[in-house]
Amino acid sequence: MPSVYLPHGGGPAFFMTGSMAEMFRPMGRFLASVPGLLPGRPTAILVVTAHWEAEVTTFCGGAQPELIYDYYGFPPETYAIRYPAPGAPALAQRAAELLRRAGLQAEVDGSHGWDHGVFIPLKAMLPDADIPVLAMSLTRGLDPNQHVAVGEALRPLRDEGVLVMGSGMSYHNLRQMGNGTAAMEFDRWLDGALAGNAEHRRSWLAQWARAPSGRVSHPREEHLLPLMVASGAGGDTPARKWWSGAVGPTTVSAWAFD
Repeated sequence: MPSVYLPHGGGPAFFMTGSMAEMFRPMGRFLASVPGLLPGRPTAILVVTAHWEAEVTTFCGGAQPELIYDYYGFPPETYAIRYPAPGAPALAQRAAELLRRAGLQAEVDGSHGWDHGVFIPLKAMLPDADIPVLAMSLTRGLDPNQHVAVGEALRPLRDEGVLVMGSGMSYHNLRQMGNGTAAMEFDRWLDGALAGNAEHRRSWLAQWARAPSGRVSHPREEHLLPLMVASGAGGDTPARKWWSGAVGPTTVSAWAFD
């Protein structure tokens, strides 16, 4: 299975009507197409979510995690969205052990639920909710090299049929969603950063904040760091741009490491 970095949209917009829903419609169509882009059916999906930070890398170990509706001010029906996919407790333990073997700290939390960075893109991609899901946190401190190292430790899971999925947004500045120039500049830089082997990507991604419009695109980097994990899990294969589209005037993209 590849490792991928996908946009998860704006709250529950994929499942709404109106102008906001229309703005995210092309992204939703792309996510719906993702199963057809994969080489087969994943045995499980490990989702690195931008909306969960913990002291150490933490895996959601419940057998049937509850949903966390961590978006606010949306229509009432969006708080009734369901995604009853099974959890992956055994995979949580295996993933944590892979990190520990690599000298990284890891924990399993059996009570943590799935935030919208997990269930919203998965519902758009796989509405039948019939593939086990494992959610993974970011690590507080948001160090890019650490998150690349986490991805490197998780790489063996790909050979076991696990889809490693970074869930974020390549542009995430809610105060400057109209800044199309900054989004395009950073998107082009990401293309260059992801075009090389593992060492090339590690070196470039460590310097993301110095990139053209890097800090404009990500005033805080939690929506970018899932890309670091996906890149680390990607091995020496350069990224392939899976999709690029517009959210209003801003460019948002997705990449895959085959």
